[in-house]
Amino acid sequence: MRTYIYKTLIAVIALIVVFEFTVAKTLNKITKQTEILLTKEGRKKMVKSIKVEMKKAIKKDNYLKKDERILINNFINKIKTELKNVE
Repeated sequence: MRTYIYKTLIAVIALIVVFEFTVAKTLNKITKQTEILLTKEGRKKMVKSIKVEMKKAIKKDNYLKKDERILINNFINKIKTELKNVE
């Protein structure tokens, strides 16, 4: 009977340790991200960081690479032609 109790305790402790190192870490990351998105301070931080990144982009001479510019231009032209065909 004693060995059964020891084996059960070891198994339970092992399961708790495995849970903490796998699932609990992932849940903590998800919780932190949702707190950032759902709190007022978190949203303010996000807006500030977006503004900083936009300022960095404005200072750059060419923000987009040549292939990105071509791709975006083709996409916009396709949308324009589709909107003209609606009328």
